[in-house]
Amino acid sequence: MSSASHPRPTLRKIADLVAAGLIAPGDEAALAAAAARFAVAVPPVLADLIDRDDPHDPIRRQFVPGTAELADLPEDRDDPIGDAAYSPVAGLVHRYPDRVLLKPILVCPVYCRFCFRREQVGGGQAGLSARQIDDALAYVAANPAISEVIVTGGDPLMLSAARIKSLTEKVAAIAHVETLRWHSRVPVADPARVTPALVRALRPPPGMGVWLAIHVNHPRELSDPARAALGRLADGGIPLLGQTVLLRGVNDDAAVLESLFRALIRNRVKPYYLHHPDRARGTGHFRMTVAEGRALVRALRGRLSGIAQPTYVLDIPGGAGKVPIAPDYWDAGSGTVEDWNGERHRY
Repeated sequence: MSSASHPRPTLRKIADLVAAGLIAPGDEAALAAAAARFAVAVPPVLADLIDRDDPHDPIRRQFVPGTAELADLPEDRDDPIGDAAYSPVAGLVHRYPDRVLLKPILVCPVYCRFCFRREQVGGGQAGLSARQIDDALAYVAANPAISEVIVTGGDPLMLSAARIKSLTEKVAAIAHVETLRWHSRVPVADPARVTPALVRALRPPPGMGVWLAIHVNHPRELSDPARAALGRLADGGIPLLGQTVLLRGVNDDAAVLESLFRALIRNRVKPYYLHHPDRARGTGHFRMTVAEGRALVRALRGRLSGIAQPTYVLDIPGGAGKVPIAPDYWDAGSGTVEDWNGERHRY
């Protein structure tokens, strides 16, 4: 039988990771506590990318549990971006006047070890019921200032094509909603899910825009199957954005980020946000300082064209919102502006 008939399973247990050569025999006990605390799932497409001989492999670091996750820092939070404080109904976050987050599902194809919703995803709750989704959309319909619905999770592309189509149609039926945006790792983590039926389901009726933001942190994540999935989406008329989290030991290098952003635009994905990592529990080993992040962003200026430059942003802990934290080039005191080579010019 072909591998298509019997796809390899996602690795979900420490024993699975040992059998796949991703954890050394004898380390099971040390890592069991981390796996028990936060969900584990490493799909075959990503497991294949990991260099078994490199303990610091950037793909391994993102997805294979480690004992560093057991260390909580004083600044760590269960809800680092303050979703709960802005949730008027179950599964909906209304932080900004014109847009809401909708979280219909709390399941992902892969569980990132730095996830800011790691306290919510991968547990016993799969997501919202049909009634809860209707209640969330009723809230949107009752608030005409809302023009954009952002579907996140979990990973909403883990829904069936039929449910994606149904949700798209329900959102499109709300007259004042102009834009529907989906956030997903599926094209990278489980590209076989990007079927023609799923692409068709994402297409909105006339009059509403749709966007799909892809989460990808390292150029090696753009495997042949992932690039093919992105191609199917782009060919199907779905505009693609890229979201990247700045992570120590993964992409804290200007050359790696440059390679990633070049690969994204080559695959018709516009780099959108470069996120400073959030203060989720057990993720301190991934976090860099803002000064380090700004230095990396500054290094990319001039090396990459504007379409390959994402906005470097920080989610203020507690829920105050997302703000750009890119380097400053204008000095009001001296009336000078700095070019990409570091030279200042009077303006």
